[in-house]
Amino acid sequence: MPECPELHLAGRFINGACGALVFAGGVERSAVGRGPEVPFRSEAYSISAIARGKELRLTLSALDPAAGPPAQDLVFRFGMSGSFRLCPAAELPRHAHLRFLTRESPPRALCFVDPRRFGSWRLGDAWQPERGPCVVSEYQAFRENVLKNLEDRAFDKPICEVLLNQKYFNGIGNYLRAEILYRLKIPPFEKARTVLEALKEQERRKKDPSLTLSKKVKLRQESPDLLELCHTVPMEVITAEKQLLDPEHPDNYSAFKNWLQCYLVPGMSSLRDRSGRTIWFQGEAGPMAPKGQRPRKTPRKKSPELKAEPEAPRAEVTPRASKQRRRAAANPPRLEEKEVKEEQKEQADRPRRGRARGRRTVTAAPASPEEPQSVRRSRRTSAGRSRGAAPAV
Repeated sequence: MPECPELHLAGRFINGACGALVFAGGVERSAVGRGPEVPFRSEAYSISAIARGKELRLTLSALDPAAGPPAQDLVFRFGMSGSFRLCPAAELPRHAHLRFLTRESPPRALCFVDPRRFGSWRLGDAWQPERGPCVVSEYQAFRENVLKNLEDRAFDKPICEVLLNQKYFNGIGNYLRAEILYRLKIPPFEKARTVLEALKEQERRKKDPSLTLSKKVKLRQESPDLLELCHTVPMEVITAEKQLLDPEHPDNYSAFKNWLQCYLVPGMSSLRDRSGRTIWFQGEAGPMAPKGQRPRKTPRKKSPELKAEPEAPRAEVTPRASKQRRRAAANPPRLEEKEVKEEQKEQADRPRRGRARGRRTVTAAPASPEEPQSVRRSRRTSAGRSRGAAPAV
């Protein structure tokens, strides 16, 4: 994110929302913005925008060129989360790293907002020289640039990686490459040159002079090639405008998610390419798929089902608890002493069946009453005499 459609829509938004506004003063920059200070100040100036691929150029023009400073150009890259917002100057959003204030009262501010701070800007009107023609605004030049350079070593890589090469596919990003390859059923790790060389023959057939214009148009509509989809798929997002991506509400992606057919869609497979970027696809990955990786499936959403009767809650069994249960089953707990005595008493009171075999019933002798001490002493003396013992002196 943001890719070619997002930057073109941002340009449309700036031209539409700011075309009639008058800006004044200097350009404010945050302390952490990834770009230089803008040396431009005017009592009255206008702002216009134009997008090319993954870059957007702002032009600050004084309303009175004779009295004001010369025009100032800035070229922006949006990074991962950049966007432009128009809001009251007293209610600036967080991460507004560059601000252009209007002359009205109360003033408003056109802000370059970038929460993740991968976006940047530079002074001047020059596009990055290493970027090729835009897939949207310079389609014919883009197509010729690819087909005449197929001998470049860049096309030895898988097609999914080449589609991110801005030298040839300026404006294509991660979600666009997944959608384009999915619609053509091209494995993402097929060799790029193998895929694109086949377009040369198709190019000859489409340029056949014997074909009428209507037949050429019909042929292109029925069998669009990869380079054509690099133009038409971004245009779907741009022409839908606020139906898919609303620059005034950049956090609302619900319609855009419904438009996606492959990228992040449940049930699709995904792999990481050699750049570490994730590619979503369906079917075979292709002969150049990275080794040691297995395609991961994006989890599907659970379909609503009839709810079953709720079960009684079960106690969670931890490994320690299960171990204690096994010990208890092997060694049953002993009864308390009181319970043991009660059980023995109940067994003693039960009627006996049959005769005891080889056992003598032992009965306890009745306890004799307590005898006086003198009687016990005389008995011991008489017992000693009867055994012949000498009487004690």
